[in-house]
Order: sequence, then C-alpha cells, then structure tokens
Amino acid sequence: MESMLNKLKNTVTKVTADVTSAVMGNPVTREFDVGRHIASGGNGLAWKIFNGTKKSTKQEVAVFVFDKKLIDKYQKFEKDQIIDSLKRGVQQLTRLRHPRLLTVQHPLEESRDCLAFCTEPVFASLANVLGNWENLPSPISPDIKDYKLYDVETKYGLLQVSEGLSFLHSSVKMVHGNITPENIILNKSGAWKIMGFDFCVSSTNPSEQEPKFLCKEWDPNLPSLCLPNPEYLAPEYILSVSCETASDMYSLGTVMYAVFNKGKPIFEVNKQDIYKSFSRQLDQLSRLGSSSLTNIPEEVREHVKLLLNVTPTVRPDADQMTKIPFFDDVGAVTLQYFDTLFQRDNLQKSQFFKGLPKVLPKLPKRVIVQRILPCLTSEFVNPDMVPFVLPNVLLIAEECTKEEYVKLILPELGPVFKQQEPIQASNMILLIFLQKMDLLLTKTPPDEIKNSVLPMVYRALEAPSIQIQELCLNIIPTFANLIDYPSMKNALIPRIKNACLQTSSLAVRVNSLVCLGKILEYLDKWFVLDDILPFLQQIPSKEPAVLMGILGIYKCTFTHKKLGITKEQLAGKVLPHLIPLSIENNLNLNQFNSFISVIKEMLNRLESEHKTKLEQLHIMQEQQKSLDIGNQMNVSEETKVTNIGNQQIDKVFNNIGADLLTGSESENKEDGLQNIHKRASLTLEEKQKLAKEQEQAQKLKSQQPLKPQVHTPIATVKQTKDLTDTLMDNMSSLTSLSVSTPKPSASSTFTSVPSTGIGMMFSTPIDNTKRNLTNGLNANMGFQTSGFSMPVNTNQNFYSSPSTVGVTKMTLGTPPTLPNFNTLSVPPAGAKQTQQRPTDMSALNNLFGPQKPKVSMNQLSQQKPNQWLNQFIPPQGSPAMGSSVMGTQMNMVGQSAFGIQGNPFFNPQNFAQPPTTMTNSTSASNDLKDLFG
Repeated sequence: MESMLNKLKNTVTKVTADVTSAVMGNPVTREFDVGRHIASGGNGLAWKIFNGTKKSTKQEVAVFVFDKKLIDKYQKFEKDQIIDSLKRGVQQLTRLRHPRLLTVQHPLEESRDCLAFCTEPVFASLANVLGNWENLPSPISPDIKDYKLYDVETKYGLLQVSEGLSFLHSSVKMVHGNITPENIILNKSGAWKIMGFDFCVSSTNPSEQEPKFLCKEWDPNLPSLCLPNPEYLAPEYILSVSCETASDMYSLGTVMYAVFNKGKPIFEVNKQDIYKSFSRQLDQLSRLGSSSLTNIPEEVREHVKLLLNVTPTVRPDADQMTKIPFFDDVGAVTLQYFDTLFQRDNLQKSQFFKGLPKVLPKLPKRVIVQRILPCLTSEFVNPDMVPFVLPNVLLIAEECTKEEYVKLILPELGPVFKQQEPIQASNMILLIFLQKMDLLLTKTPPDEIKNSVLPMVYRALEAPSIQIQELCLNIIPTFANLIDYPSMKNALIPRIKNACLQTSSLAVRVNSLVCLGKILEYLDKWFVLDDILPFLQQIPSKEPAVLMGILGIYKCTFTHKKLGITKEQLAGKVLPHLIPLSIENNLNLNQFNSFISVIKEMLNRLESEHKTKLEQLHIMQEQQKSLDIGNQMNVSEETKVTNIGNQQIDKVFNNIGADLLTGSESENKEDGLQNIHKRASLTLEEKQKLAKEQEQAQKLKSQQPLKPQVHTPIATVKQTKDLTDTLMDNMSSLTSLSVSTPKPSASSTFTSVPSTGIGMMFSTPIDNTKRNLTNGLNANMGFQTSGFSMPVNTNQNFYSSPSTVGVTKMTLGTPPTLPNFNTLSVPPAGAKQTQQRPTDMSALNNLFGPQKPKVSMNQLSQQKPNQWLNQFIPPQGSPAMGSSVMGTQMNMVGQSAFGIQGNPFFNPQNFAQPPTTMTNSTSASNDLKDLFG
C-alpha cells in the first residue's frame, strides 16, 4: 500500500513539475490556468495537451504546449527549422475558421522554454484513441486507454474530416499535406477536427483559375518534425514531387484504413530508403485487392480502394466522399444535423426535435452525452424551443447516472424550472416536467428538490389550466414517497385542498379526492384525523363521483393499519357525516350499497370496541369492590349482622299495617321500629331486647282472642274505641253480617303490592266505599316499600275479581295474629247473615262530608305522619270507622293510578332515616338483575 502511495505521489510530482517547467513564464499563463496533462497531438505527437480554464470567464479550454527540451538533441539551425514549422502550422490554423477545423481560442505564445496556444476543449487526438500513446503522461488515463470508437462515431468522424477537406480544397484552395491520425483531434464533444497545417500548400493561381500547388522535394536530412508522416503521404509527393487536392484524399483513404485496423497504416515506410519503399508501395497499390481491405466495412470498401488508387484523378474528391451511402447512417445524419443546427429556423428545429426521441435509443450513450446533450441544452436560451427540446433532455437524463445528471443536466434545467413566459410554452413545460417527476425527484438532490422542483409542482396545482391541474393531481401519488414530510404537510396538502374547494371543474375536484386517498399512507395518523377528515365535510358539491371520493377516503383511513379512526370520531363526526350522504338522491344502487357497507363496518367496530371497553371496566370495578370489601373489618360477621337486621326490619314493617289500624301495640314497639331505622347493624343489647320481644309475641299467640274494646294507646296514641265495632254498629241498614272468629290456617294467601306501583289513595269516591262495604268484603291492609315489606293476614284476596292489576299473591308460613280483629270475619259466599243493622254513614260524613273539608294531597304531604293518622282516629265517644272501611280504602290502591310518590304517608322525608345506609334486600337486587341482566 505504501509503495502504491509513493508511486502515485511521484507521478503527481512528475506531472506537476512537467507542467511547471513547460509552461512557466509563457504569456498564456497570464490569462489561463493550466491543469492536467490529458493528451498529445500534432505532427509526431509533439504537442502536449492540457486542460485549462480562462481566468476571467472560467471558460474551459485546451492548452497545447510544445516543450523545447524535446529538440535539445538537434543543432540550433535544426531547432529553428522545427520551431518555424510548428509556428507556421499554428498560425495557419488560427487564421482559418470552420466547424471541421480545430478552433483556436488564444494564439500561439512563445517563451524561452515552450510554445503554447489555447483551443476549444479537447479530449484526445485520433492517434491516442487508436493506441498511439507517445508523449502521454504515465500511467495512461483510463479515459483514453479504454476508449472505443462506436460505428456511428467512426462514420461521422470520417464524414467530418471529409467535410473539412472539402472546405480546404473548395473554399480555401489549399492542400493540407499531412492528414494523419495525429492531426485529427477529438474535441470534448467527440467531434473530429483537423489541425497540423505545418506542411499545407496554398494555390498559386488566382481563385478563378484551376488551382496549382507547388510541392517541396523530400529532404531526408531534415529532422522528422520538419517532414510530414510518410506512411500517410501520397506516392506522388515522393516519386513525382507533385501534390494536389487528390493527394489529401489518398491520405484520407490511409486514415480510413487505419481507423478500421486499430491504428495500423496500410504500408510501413523505411525512412532511410524512402524512395525504394515508395516504389514498392506503388507496385502494391496497383495490385491492391479486396483481401487487403477485409477489416473495412463492405459498404465503404470500394470507396477506400478508390482513394488509394495510384492515379490521383481516379480518387473521389472530398465533396463526393461526403455523399457516399456509407455516411447516410441515421446516427451520422443526426449528428451532422446538430452541427448545422445554428443554421436552422425555429420551425425546422421543432420538427427535428419532435422526431429525435425515436433516434436517441439507437445511439450510444457516450455519443448522446458528449455530442447531442450539449447541443440540446444550448437551445434552452430560446424559450420557444424549450417545450421541444426538454423531452429529449429528460429522455437522456433517464440513461444517465445520478452523478452525470447532477453534473451535466441539472445545472441547465435550473432556469427552465422557473420559466413562466410565454404562457403557452410555460404550460407545456409544466406538463413535461410533471410526466417525468419521478425522474426529477429520484436524481435531484434534496436541496434542489425543495428549491426548484416542488415550487414548480405547487405552481402546477395553482395553474389556471384544468388539464395541468388534472395531470398534476394524477401523478402526485406516483412520487409522493419521494417528497419530504414537512413539504407534503405544510405545502402540498393545503394546495390540493384548495384546488378541491375552489375549482369549478368536477374532474379536478374528484381527482383531488383521489389524490388525497392515494397519499394517505404517507401521512401521519393524527394529521389525517385532525386535518384531512374534517376537510371532507367542507366540500360543497354532492355529485356521485365526489361522494364516492369522500367515501373512499373514509374507507381507506378506516381500514388502513397505520391510520384508523378512533371510535370517538366514528360516533361523533364520521358516521353523522356519512349517513346523510348515503341517502343522497343522486346515488345509484351500487353506490348506496357501498356507503351502507362501509357504515355497517364502522358500526360493528364501534360496537365491538366500546363493548370491550365496558366489559374491561366492569371487571376492573368488580376487582376494586373485592379489594374494598377485603379492607373492611370482617366481611362474614358484618354480613350476618346486616342480614339479621334486614330480616328484623322486614318483620317489623310487615306488622306495621295492623298496628296502624288497631293501635294496640305499645309505644315500646314503635320506638323499636324507629331504632331499627336509625341503625343498620344491631348491638348485642339490641339483639337481646329483640329476642325478648319475640318471646312476648309467642305468648300473645297462645292467649285467647280478646273482644274489641276501647283501649288507651301508649304514649302519643290516644285511647279510642275499636273502629270496626263503631263502624258495624252504625251500619244497621246494611245486610246482616255473620261475625265469627276465624281460625288461622297453616297456610294463608297474602297479597303484596309491588313497591313500584303502591300508593294509598283516599280520594276514592264515597259510592265506591259504600259498595265495597255492602259486599261485606273483609280485607286487611298490606303494602310494601323499597327495602321492607308489610304482610297482611287474610283468608281472601282484596277484591272479588280473581285477578287484580298490581297485586301479587304469595303463600307464606303462619302469619302473625292480629288480636284486634278477632271478632270480624267475612262469611262464605251464600251464607245467611244473622244480624242486620241500620245504615249509619255518620262516620264517613264526618270524614268526607261538608262538615269537614277534604284534605288535599299537598296538605297531607306537609303534615307529620302522626297528625295524618290522627285524622282517622275519632275522639272518645265518636263513632269510628271499622276495619272493613279501611280495608276497602286499601283495596282501592290496586285501582289507583298513583304510587308511593303521590302518597304523603310514603314520602321518604316522613320517616326517620338511619345513620347508615341500609343494605338493599335480596329481592331488589334480583329485580335489577332481571331488568338489566
């Protein structure tokens, strides 16, 4: 590795020293910077060719340098002859101007060490390309070493030389005298140019007469650089000391032979005995057969044979050679047309550029890049020609590497990206660029994309031409993946939305939606949800194509794995937008089905996601409850206590109906009920007290039933006469009733009213009350509120009807005994009534007659429970309403439309609330489960 580096260092040092020593002090270096040694050319390849640039304009040039050290071996007069010959050739070339002659940019300059002049940029001489690498830097550059001439290059190169000779012979009346591969230069574009006029001969006759050329006799004593190359020299130069234009044509034939034979000339000449060599050559030429020309293409073989003819008059002239079929190759003609492009008008140019895309694929890439591309880009200065030239340039760009594109093409496209005048040409340029946008974005560097390419796309979206907008919208998805995200989000998407909302063209609006739908995958989820989907609701038109475009964007967002729509947006925005659109009258059946299909998919996902969420939430709540219960003092013991308390409360409230009617219970029992309300759990002392009360209740059951009598209630309850007796005594006009003591049965039927439909209504008409009393119904009051129940002991249902709305029959165990009702019973149907009493309605009249105004429900709700009850307890000595009346009033509950909420007695505020919340009964929980699962 170190040796390679040292070798490279030595080579660079040698080249640098070579350049420095050769050019140092030459006036050419004042205006030009001399670069790398790239080639050699001229007679004997004596001129070293360097690349260089002009200091003032940075224009690229080639610098030809002849180092005088090459002739140090010669004597002074020989050196002077060589220098004069070289100067004469350069000076003659400088005076001549033609496309087929090498163009001189700066005339010859002489210094003590060298001769130098500048020309157009040069690649190499034809001799270098054919393998003659004399006077080249070592190692040989791969550009030259590996260079291979294509057929089209060879054909067109020989044609160019022929055209150059035609110019010299016809226009200048000059014989070049030394047409050799060394004096044919390939410029940077690959064109073949003639140089080396060291031995040119001008006509001595006036221009109107036949030209006549004087030829010098061959002097073998002169230095080789003062003589033409004899291997390419016509025989008449040596043998008859004459020359003419046909002599150059012979040289052209030998050059053509060398081109097709890898640089090898047709004859080798012994310079020591040149006359003998030319005599032998003349003899061979007279017998020249096709076998000697096998490497030359058949279509030009005969023409080469004619050029090598011994007789000059048989040789074709230069003008005739330019017209042979060999040069009618499409590639050669194309290249020739480019060289004469400056002579054509715009119409001719436009026709040529239109047909060029068919020709370009047939040409080699190097030929296109070197020869055609510079000619095309030079036409960008003509705005009218840009739409015709640009497709060809972009076609070439497709075959270029990224480095070649950035170096050769992109700099030329910069002004074209910004061209806006004339309008028609500008629109065509936009269309062409849009069609090749993927190429531009693939090979253009990111900075240049942002500065030049994307602004052109934005301009196309805002263009007044609908065609341009449509095309732009159609192709944006094809290169969306190449656009950086900030540019797409902040510049491209807003312009697409504006095009959709502001256009009057249905096609543009639909294409805008389609474009958005195709580039959704390159956008961020939340940008789509927050910016794209709300935009859909702003679109004013309802054409089927627009609606299907909107549906497509919704569906793409909904089904895309990366995007998706949240259930909140589905429920709140998307579905409320889609459902009305689905029933638009313009939609056909298939379009409607598409809408409904997407809507159903959204609903199904909405249901699934939210149901899953609720199920997970329910599981978390249950787990949290379990943790909360575990943190309490003692789950099992507390539950038992709560259950016992609930049972005792239910039992107490089951008996409350009878206690309210009879007033026979003590104040202690009423106080116990209040205490139970106040506490959710019972202490040990309360449990003991409750047990004693249960024992007392058992004793009362075993006692003989007592006759109804007036008793004094304990505490706040006044002593009154039995309501049932009073009522029965005053109703003498009613049918005689047979009163007997009922026997409690082991199983009795109870009627309980559900809590949701219970109420005590005393606004029942008096007629209904009388009718129920006349029928002799005996009913005991029973009702149930949320959290407790009040069972009633009776042998029959409240009503004579077999089914009663709002009443549920339940068969329970042995009911508690109501001692105050032991004298009242209802005889079986059909039994005779043994006693008749006259009807006495004074008690009812006292309640509902004109003597006492009826109490409204609002007034009742404002009174305390005891005050409300006292309205139904007559004072001492006044007739009292019996249990049958109360039962009748309670029977009306099932027919009333009011529940607990309408009854002041059951207002929750009228009960003393316990300090802690009571546990709901098992039946209430079951009801909730039945309702809500």
